[in-house]
Amino acid sequence: NGKLNNSSPTRIVLLGKTGVGKSHLANTILGEEVFTICHSPNSGTHTCQSETRTVSGRCLTLIDTPGFFDTDKSKEELKPEIMRCLTECAPGPHIFLILLRVDRFTRQEQQVIKEICDHFSEDALKYAVIVFTHGEQLQEGMKIEEFVSQKEDLSNLVKKCEGRCHVFDNKHWNGDRQDDYRNNQVKLWVKLADCKIYHRHNTVVVLHKDAQTRHKFPGK
Repeated sequence: NGKLNNSSPTRIVLLGKTGVGKSHLANTILGEEVFTICHSPNSGTHTCQSETRTVSGRCLTLIDTPGFFDTDKSKEELKPEIMRCLTECAPGPHIFLILLRVDRFTRQEQQVIKEICDHFSEDALKYAVIVFTHGEQLQEGMKIEEFVSQKEDLSNLVKKCEGRCHVFDNKHWNGDRQDDYRNNQVKLWVKLADCKIYHRHNTVVVLHKDAQTRHKFPGK
């Protein structure tokens, strides 16, 4: 049963490249500086960080994943962090926030989406919201729907996420604008979370077996 009660947290996983604005967004959602902001693959922490707070009357658990999809990490190096991410949000996340810069959707960003689907399965997109960060770079007066429609790959991605996308302005939003964003989005996320919980038991089983193998045979 994926239905939430008032005391159970809505579990939200933030995914994206280092420097895209995950920690900044997480701090904005929680209304306090609890996540370390990193600007390069070599800065800050490379492990998942989980924080739980009451926001707009609802309990939220945010799981930040800095360095998750940096190009210098091999799949073997990522496995322990994926396991940690899934453990932090057991029995499963309600929502994935996939962060992309509004001014950049290159082959590298497409690879990030592919890796998300590889690690969590394409079903994860059914639980995902695309958040376009650095919204100040969006052409003045342009709606995000218009922007998305101009790029076929981006449009297809948003369709797989059932049309869920919005813009976040890292530079100019503060005070009341951040409060409005927080209140409005939390309502939408909680509504989405009330419907379903993402489960990927196969991923947990495979990673657990890998961990056991490494423990028994550290040289393998």
